Amino acid sequence: MLIKQLSVFIENRKGRLEEVTQALKEVDINIASFSLADTSEYGLLRMIVSNPDEGKRVLKEKGFSAMLTDVIAVKIEQKPGKLHDALKLLSDADLSVEYMYTLATAGRNTSIIMKVSDLAAAIKVLQDNGYELCSAKEAYELNNNLNC
Repeated sequence: MLIKQLSVFIENRKGRLEEVTQALKEVDINIASFSLADTSEYGLLRMIVSNPDEGKRVLKEKGFSAMLTDVIAVKIEQKPGKLHDALKLLSDADLSVEYMYTLATAGRNTSIIMKVSDLAAAIKVLQDNGYELCSAKEAYELNNNLNC
């Protein structure tokens, strides 16, 4: 149930983001989802990609600071309050969500990438309460499989 997220630190200068996407394109790595946060001097690009290990290798070869982080992707039904309900379960279990972003929307579900203080505990709490999690394969191959 753990998914490898590729994170890249990027200087805030013209063309740097395009260099990251070009490097991944050259080795046929698809970006299924991403989040970009910035400060005045650098950005942090978090991505779910079709081949995280290869993506990290390629980006490091190109001189980028890249790392892999374990995250989860939880399927949230597209109804008012459903995200709140999942977050409340995690909070009630003394788990903190460090960050999150959308992986995909398919049918009645949205899959949310989450970095949680204790991933194993979060998985247990969510599954014990009827939430489905995306497998790594589902997340990495999102372009071919919208069941996640």
